[in-house]
Amino acid sequence: MVDITERLEIIRKMVAKGDYFCINRGRQYGKTTTLEAISNRLTDKYCIFQISFEGISDSTFADEKKLYSMFVWLLVQQFKWVPLEGLDEEVGNEIKSFYDTHRQRCSEMELADFISTICHRNKKPLVLLVDEVDQAGNHVSFIKFLGLLRGMYLRKNVVPTFQSVILAGVYDIKNLKLKMRPKEQHQYNSPWNIAVPFDVDMSLSADGIAGMLAEYKADHGLEFDEKEVAQMIRDYTSGYPFLVSRICQIIDAEQFSWDKEGVLKAVNAILMERNTLFDNMMKKLDEYPELKLTIKGMLFSGKAKSYNPDEKYIQMASMFNYIVNKDGKIAVACRIMETRLYNLFLSEEENSFLFQQGMADKNQFIKDGIIDMAHLMERFVVHMNQTYKMDHDTEFIENDARKVFLTYLRPVINGIGSYHIEEQTRDLDRMDVVVDYLGKQYVVELKIWRGNAYNERGEEQLCRYLEYFDLQQGYLLSFCFNKTKKSGLLPPVVLKGRTLIEAIV
Repeated sequence: MVDITERLEIIRKMVAKGDYFCINRGRQYGKTTTLEAISNRLTDKYCIFQISFEGISDSTFADEKKLYSMFVWLLVQQFKWVPLEGLDEEVGNEIKSFYDTHRQRCSEMELADFISTICHRNKKPLVLLVDEVDQAGNHVSFIKFLGLLRGMYLRKNVVPTFQSVILAGVYDIKNLKLKMRPKEQHQYNSPWNIAVPFDVDMSLSADGIAGMLAEYKADHGLEFDEKEVAQMIRDYTSGYPFLVSRICQIIDAEQFSWDKEGVLKAVNAILMERNTLFDNMMKKLDEYPELKLTIKGMLFSGKAKSYNPDEKYIQMASMFNYIVNKDGKIAVACRIMETRLYNLFLSEEENSFLFQQGMADKNQFIKDGIIDMAHLMERFVVHMNQTYKMDHDTEFIENDARKVFLTYLRPVINGIGSYHIEEQTRDLDRMDVVVDYLGKQYVVELKIWRGNAYNERGEEQLCRYLEYFDLQQGYLLSFCFNKTKKSGLLPPVVLKGRTLIEAIV
């Protein structure tokens, strides 16, 4: 339902120039939806063949001549029952006749001549869309098929061929070739080096989401601020199409309110469910241990990692849209994915003392759906002092401080609430945790004690966050290895009309 006219206009211009290109994005990122939209909206000037390699057997790919025959069969299937807009009748008959003759096997030269013939005879230029090219990724026959299209593209001024060819899948063509080779061989020569870059932003903008919600609101006779809801959905998803759709689907199906509380409930439901997006992400972390260690260090310790596209695990994670390049550094693609990763890493701590204490203490922190965050921090300090000697464990302070607090917090809110980290505050010194619980939010700043002046700056920054979230009370949790600093809960401080409650470990 989201309007993607702007994206389609860019693609229209690429097709008009005769570009061949690939739409490579992560799973459930709107690739097939985009192909459908292209097929529906470009028929004024072109005849669009939209096929998919999904479901084709390995035996077909085992023989390139069988694959070529299958390709022609896929073309026939598109107009066998319903007329294909822009396809001349005699050209359609020619395609059927060619398949009848070559239904068992078709040579490369026969297929090339066939493509040239139909492209020459049809009044409208032919455009080929191929979805699910990943299905063909391990087969030499598919690479040869791409080589055939490439050869015809290079001779297009002499021999008629497709106006444009668009491939869609997760893997780019270079990586498809890499998948076929043993690890000791490094083949970077692609049969698809004619492709132009496809740099179109396929994430959904806040305005696009708001437009969709406005239609939904009108259809259902509802009243809510679609722009505010859309921006909140965008903040949690970064416009990842599947996650945007899933939040809206959950709110609709569960009849949650279309407001901040409803969005937070839907986000929490997604964080608790199994789906193919997260299953695949976890699988990639197992396959690439270096990726897992990098993300873990970045999330808990604020250890920045340069974005190097030549590193295999960075290349792979980017291709699947799990990470992005943010100002030259690696960042997790969106807030929901990041929280899911926090939960994964924190689940490794479920046998720890602090997790078990969080489970034991949780009932004393929540009353009438409200978290007594001050009491929670106070109890956390007690447990920390039982476990660590803060004047000696300086390495712990730098590397694990955030992790231990989240380990204690998670069983308190798990299943009902969630949390996220404000990205711009995740560094070696401080990190702001925003806890979402039953529609209410709590901001807790975690920081390493660097002296009074630094602490005052932290208080100023926390006040700005409280203003942003429209909250009157905020919390600071300071990890200090200064022997003269007394631990425990400090008296509240009022700053700029807002109350700050601090605890020192």
